Amino acid sequence: MATGVTKNMWQESVQIISSEHFPFETDYEITYKGKTPEREIISTPYTEKYELLYGEFKENKLFYGDNLDVLRFLLQSGNLKNKVKLIYIDPPYGTNSVFQSRDQKDSYKDDLVGSHFIEFIRRRLILLRELLCDEGSIYVHLDSNMTSQIKIIMDEVFGAKNFRGFITRKKCSNKNSTRNSYGNISDYILFYSKTENFTWHRATAVWTDEKILKEYPCIDEATGRRYKKVPIHAPGIRNGETGKEWRGMLPPQGKHWQYTPEKLDEFDRKGEIYWSANGNPRRKVFLDMDRGIPVQDIWLDTQDSLNQNIKITGYPTEKNPDLLKRIIEASSNENDIVLDCFAGSGTTLGIAEQLGRKWIGVDNSSEAMDNILKRFFKGLEGMGDYVNGKNDSENTLFQTTLFEPTSSYGKALKTDFELLSDSRYSDLINEILEKYLNG
Repeated sequence: MATGVTKNMWQESVQIISSEHFPFETDYEITYKGKTPEREIISTPYTEKYELLYGEFKENKLFYGDNLDVLRFLLQSGNLKNKVKLIYIDPPYGTNSVFQSRDQKDSYKDDLVGSHFIEFIRRRLILLRELLCDEGSIYVHLDSNMTSQIKIIMDEVFGAKNFRGFITRKKCSNKNSTRNSYGNISDYILFYSKTENFTWHRATAVWTDEKILKEYPCIDEATGRRYKKVPIHAPGIRNGETGKEWRGMLPPQGKHWQYTPEKLDEFDRKGEIYWSANGNPRRKVFLDMDRGIPVQDIWLDTQDSLNQNIKITGYPTEKNPDLLKRIIEASSNENDIVLDCFAGSGTTLGIAEQLGRKWIGVDNSSEAMDNILKRFFKGLEGMGDYVNGKNDSENTLFQTTLFEPTSSYGKALKTDFELLSDSRYSDLINEILEKYLNG
């Protein structure tokens, strides 16, 4: 197994030999036919007229139209350049498939493949970067089909130095029917910031009783507080204060104290140093000082609507609301603008609304518009697993819900927002809107 060390951890005896020279810049890009120059993508004017169908002078906006043109509209006429704090997109995955909702309606076509798909995503990423403020971040949700190619594109558009994380998410339960391969139960989220000065609030998970007993097995006799014992040294040699003697002891060979001797004395005065029978010191870390379990880059707790406690719209790519809650809380503050230009079921918009953020959503699917408006005006529904039965007294069929959803995300929001449509399709979107305004 290869392990890395920082330069200041190298020992003098270590020799690193390399005579290889690279006479060019470290930046890189992916090349393919039909790659549009970035300047042309940004300077091309929007072409469509967007008609206001609902709401007026609202900060939250929902657009029906081609998101490439809508993004240009937002940049050129919406006064939103460098204004958006957080972008989450769950674009098509380049699978050459047609996706249907739970009631068998075609929701969207994922029919771009190869370089067509790469350029489709790249154009939108460039415009999204222009909308993003300097403290902003973008999360791009993908499957394994094109993740490696889009990672290179995002390095090119946002800069490899602004890559913040590659999140692996368990999307569904284990599969038993997979043959000739490993079960596909994961998808991926690429996390980038626009600059190094990005908004970040550490994401944490709640401690369960089982994890508390495992991670904090000790109880302080004087206070009754639960704690765990951790080493007070760390790998690597230091020549400063943390490499000096403390209480007649030096750090173990090849290591240094994690804290200065003065800080260790302070811990000891406060009763936060555990001394073993043979005089080995360790630090007491108390449970009540813990802010929660830091979330790592493998997410096992945000699977999609596979259990009966999650309420849904029925859109085919609908994501778990807890997934969006984690992202929005980590990378934005109240009143910040959150944008999703592949809005789909509207989960991003709904969670942004509940968390006190402003939002902008875009989609070009009338089925998506129907689902988003249903979310805002009617609320969400249970998963929809039913037992069919017959009422003998009335000789009628009925359905009994197997599980009663308990999710807090199910309420109707009825938020104030503007609904704007590409004027060529205003009649279609108006028809969908009227169904909920008059229903």
